[in-house]
Amino acid sequence: MKSPTMRSAPLATAASRPAISTRNLIIATTIGNAFEFFDLTVYSFFAILLGKLFFPLASAQQQLLLSVGTFGVGFVARPLGGVMFGVIADRYGRITAMNLTLLAMALGTGLIGLTPTYAHIGIAAPIVILIARLLQGFSAGGEVGVATTLLAERASASRRGFITSWQFASQGAAALAGSLVGFLLSHFLDRGSLESWGWRLPFLAGILIAPLGLYLRSRIGDDAHELPEPAQGSHGLLKTVFTRDGRQLLFALMLVIGGTSAHFIVLYYMSTYAIKYLHLPMDTAMWSGVLAGAVMLVMSPIGGMWSDRYGRKRVTFVSRVLLTVLILPGFLVITHQPSILTFNLVVCVLAALHSINAGATGPLLPELFPRSTRATGLSLSYAAGVSIFGGFAQFIVTWLIGITGDPTAPAWYVIVCGALSLVPLAFVAERAREAI
Repeated sequence: MKSPTMRSAPLATAASRPAISTRNLIIATTIGNAFEFFDLTVYSFFAILLGKLFFPLASAQQQLLLSVGTFGVGFVARPLGGVMFGVIADRYGRITAMNLTLLAMALGTGLIGLTPTYAHIGIAAPIVILIARLLQGFSAGGEVGVATTLLAERASASRRGFITSWQFASQGAAALAGSLVGFLLSHFLDRGSLESWGWRLPFLAGILIAPLGLYLRSRIGDDAHELPEPAQGSHGLLKTVFTRDGRQLLFALMLVIGGTSAHFIVLYYMSTYAIKYLHLPMDTAMWSGVLAGAVMLVMSPIGGMWSDRYGRKRVTFVSRVLLTVLILPGFLVITHQPSILTFNLVVCVLAALHSINAGATGPLLPELFPRSTRATGLSLSYAAGVSIFGGFAQFIVTWLIGITGDPTAPAWYVIVCGALSLVPLAFVAERAREAI
């Protein structure tokens, strides 16, 4: 009987696929991930406004909690989506699963952009938003894991870190685009126009990404014929993931926890934090997301390249330790000296460290799993970690600030999650130069 490792051989049928450049492969694979994070960025940056429009009967603090809570609820559906689309990817092909996630994501985004506010349809408004976020979360649960798996498997061993890191660089590009759109809308539209129709524009525009993504993915070829023979049925495949790959599943989850906590605080929550607690103007606060997105777009591939050269574990460890050590001083500086320059400088430093870490951790995750269950294992661990520790990060730290009165609570949250994510590095193997 063949072992799981033997069945996880590198691609043997690459010649049968249509020729495609590395650039086109990266764009086609990451466009769905970028779509998701563009929407998350826009929603996060308009969290205060959306709270007012869809939860008007609550107090200002409760509106923010309900808004970021609804943001987080979408992440509840991620593990289910991770399981479903991961199984589809391992049984029927990575690209088939990715196309399905893209369509579901477009439907959820369109619902948000078209839903009337509470003033027009009452309680139905927040319910529809909740359904839309659940649909988005369900689709996103499979998108990131499956797309990361495809990039890692199509890349050569010597460049796997660099190529896979673009999955996370695309998150930075999406955050940059979403932040820039949020800034332009809040800067050039008056308050009335922004509340009545302006906030809908980025959600409606995001729908256009779906047909473009499907077209690009149709050009990189099907991969179902390249998959090893999986366990019989989805139940058999899941049983294999939880039994044979249970240790890798736990390690991947712990690695994800550190990255996702930092990601959703540094890239998404900081603008809300600047408006709510530092009392900076909305359009000024939006620039933090623009800067953080630009930094992640540039630094994630650098982290991936360094992981190819120096090893995944070393780059992941150093960048995670630096971020964990520096985030509390960063929050102390911006709370005691809340100037625009200081705030943006701190955001850039933290975003750079997080991006390097993401670029190195990204290729480390698919390397943990054998090929026959890689998409399922990676999607499930990533979705579960992001659901709990990323999606609800804004809600948790807003609640922590409210009950403790400590404005540095977000830093402590990232510190605890970051320390936990260091543990697996002592046990996982370094596979930066091995074929997977």
